Amino acid sequence: MASRNNIWANLDWLTIGFYILLVFMGWINIYAAVFNEEHSSILDMSQRYGKQLIWIIAAFALAGVLILIDSKFYVSFAFPIYLATILMLVGVLLFGSEVKGAKSWFQIGGFAFQPAEVSKLATALALARFTSSYNFKIEKMQSIMVIGAILAIPVALIFLQNDTGSALVFAVFSLVLYREGLSGTILFLGVLVALVFILTLILQPLVTISLLTAAAIIIYYFINPKFLLALKAVAIAATIFMALWLSNTLLKLAIDTNKIILISAILASIIFTVYALRHRINQLLLIIGIYLMLVLMTFSVDYVFNNILELHQRARIEELLGIKSDPLGVGYNVNQSKIAIGSGGLAGKGFLNGTQTKFNFVPEQSTDFIFCTVGEEWGFIGTTSVILLFLGLLIRLIFLAERQRSVFSRVYGYSVACILFFHLTINIGMTIGLAPVIGIPLPFFSYGGSSLWSFTILLFIFLRLDASRMEKLSY
Repeated sequence: MASRNNIWANLDWLTIGFYILLVFMGWINIYAAVFNEEHSSILDMSQRYGKQLIWIIAAFALAGVLILIDSKFYVSFAFPIYLATILMLVGVLLFGSEVKGAKSWFQIGGFAFQPAEVSKLATALALARFTSSYNFKIEKMQSIMVIGAILAIPVALIFLQNDTGSALVFAVFSLVLYREGLSGTILFLGVLVALVFILTLILQPLVTISLLTAAAIIIYYFINPKFLLALKAVAIAATIFMALWLSNTLLKLAIDTNKIILISAILASIIFTVYALRHRINQLLLIIGIYLMLVLMTFSVDYVFNNILELHQRARIEELLGIKSDPLGVGYNVNQSKIAIGSGGLAGKGFLNGTQTKFNFVPEQSTDFIFCTVGEEWGFIGTTSVILLFLGLLIRLIFLAERQRSVFSRVYGYSVACILFFHLTINIGMTIGLAPVIGIPLPFFSYGGSSLWSFTILLFIFLRLDASRMEKLSY
């Protein structure tokens, strides 16, 4: 009994306070988002706010059970939980129900369950278990391959369900691995790939590759500040392109300009590679390798965009980047959401007084777009308060993760913080038009038991691990 009492005493009640406050605020805003005057009681079980209360009570009970479970259980059963989740992801492809184009739900009576939500915490457990194993070294190729498999399997299965939003969440595990020693170059490459993807959609290949060439020369100049060498690089790249372009024009070869750009970049890279090998300049070889990869990528973006992404995904990205404007079509949700948030002003219109919310102008206003209810009824003060509460929770989680003695607990703690951070930034970004609409719920706020339970489990497993941080976890 004394040991169990110690667990409750060792719990981080500040984090639990953040959790309870966010869940309560989420419930109040769900009530406001779908308020029905004929069913004005917030306890009315026929309405979403009444059902959410059931999910909340069940989530609190679930949190209590998770705290009572021995922390060593999560270490010992990390891989079995991961395997069970993978089987559920396969099962939902075979036997699941399709909702809004995504076959990612198990429908059991009136209850719907989404395995993709659970797969995040299962992957966090598996990743923590592997990285805390004996003799693990992140720089080993074998380690990278195993980590890649742990992440790639659920991502692939979720992509097959046509649930791109849930699949993208797994990208945040790269931040967790960075904390554990993953090279910053890999993260830098990830950012570069995303940036080049966006630039290629907005700009012509000539402009994109010119920017890449200039960036490569500037970066190398900072590594090896020889102005004359940088000038020679510019002259060689420009000469090759002009020679090919003039030959094509004068000889009337009718070679596509994009092909001339690609050939020019490859020829210039070959010349610089030979130079780097002769003078044994490894930094230059690395820059050339990254440069060529990004150049080749610019010519594959169109294919990926037009042949791999779904029509609605392409439309949302084009709307976000300003390539096309469709305020009454694909851009309707975001447009109405921005109107709702903007109309709230400094202090908001008041509880249950949001006209955009009350008259259902914003679709999915109790789930993916719950934040616009906060903005309209509570204004800038309300939205800032919610964001600060989330930031407080995230900072506290990072603090807790850093004080762990166990690698398993630290990695899992950072996974929790990163997953919550991704959901927070993307969901709020969706509602204000800074991120594409990909169906990401706002943690503890969006309506639904599947989302609330998965975030509760994710958080309280870590709180249980933290409560026994002085114990030695056996692997």
